[in-house]
Amino acid sequence: MTSRTMRTVESIPTSNELTGAARALIPLLRERAVEDAGNRRISADTIGRLVDAGLFRILQPKRWGGYELGQQTFADVQMLLAQGDMSVAWVFGVLGVHAFHLGLYDDRAADDVWGRDNALLISSPYMPGGVARTVPGGYVLSGRWSYSSGCEHCPWTFLGGFVDGDPSRFHSFLLPREDARIVDTWHTGGGLAATGSHDVVVEDAFVPDYRSHDYLDGFLGTNPGRAANDGILFRMPFNLVFMRCITNGQIGALSHILDLCGAADRADPDIRLAIAYAHADIATMRATMAANFAHMECCAQRGEMPAIETRHLFRFQSAEVADRCVRLAEPFLSSSGSRSFAGETTGRIFADMRTGRQHAAAQYRNYGRIFGDLLLGGRVNDILL
Repeated sequence: MTSRTMRTVESIPTSNELTGAARALIPLLRERAVEDAGNRRISADTIGRLVDAGLFRILQPKRWGGYELGQQTFADVQMLLAQGDMSVAWVFGVLGVHAFHLGLYDDRAADDVWGRDNALLISSPYMPGGVARTVPGGYVLSGRWSYSSGCEHCPWTFLGGFVDGDPSRFHSFLLPREDARIVDTWHTGGGLAATGSHDVVVEDAFVPDYRSHDYLDGFLGTNPGRAANDGILFRMPFNLVFMRCITNGQIGALSHILDLCGAADRADPDIRLAIAYAHADIATMRATMAANFAHMECCAQRGEMPAIETRHLFRFQSAEVADRCVRLAEPFLSSSGSRSFAGETTGRIFADMRTGRQHAAAQYRNYGRIFGDLLLGGRVNDILL
């Protein structure tokens, strides 16, 4: 691997170069998928290749060596990685969007993480698994969090919690690895086995106030990071950017299943119909995604946040991608016993997709009910938009 030196704005690659780098990794990711699943983690070499290709820099602030190329490039790269291994795409999505999130924090937080090495990665989760007690200069955080995907590769972590136990004060907190203990719990019999989504435990760790981010700021667009990062990307609602990085990979995984279809499948009319539906729906989902990204960029250019109803629509459209892809994949397993292509591989991909559908960002029924209530005139109080 090449040396991970500081990158400058002048060295920013094009979107085509980044998608080309991701596409070139597909054969290797397919080759390593079973072994990584058995090891319950993405190999360090694979993560290193993603780092060296600059893929984690797509949403990173330019002032810290990133590219700020936006959501479409990130989505295109993630969907390609998922055509190799959805576990890799999942970890890439989670860790990659954290570079965007750190750009919303007070810039001193970014200096703590990237001051000496701007290639360092950050894990999570954001679930409110802890309580932060207010103290002079910051908070004392304690708690336990589940499903910290890719955490073994990250020297820093974001963790969600309520300030002083108040559910209306939902923050994320940035901690170094030495303040957060990883508990080896990711022994899954289902999908995404290679994501290494272990538990994290924190006991009375001090977090400076500048290493805390209020979700209300993410909703309103009043993030402290705007003082240093005022590009279009950092004027967008945090949660809408985050959610797509969770569900993008489903489209790539479904495309992988289509890649496994061979000439013999032409004899099965049900498979032919399933292929038609899948191709058509992939085109529709990608078009919707691109339109949503374009709308958010236009709003950001004007210095505005999207309208509340639009944000509910976009969240629902993002969330339902996961279930939609799972349903489109089902016929390939059931029809003719998947006799004419690699059934074992297809079954593993399908298990990954089903597991990914369980993430909070993919709970389309809940988001749809809230959106429907709003459309019917209800008063919805929701900042996770």
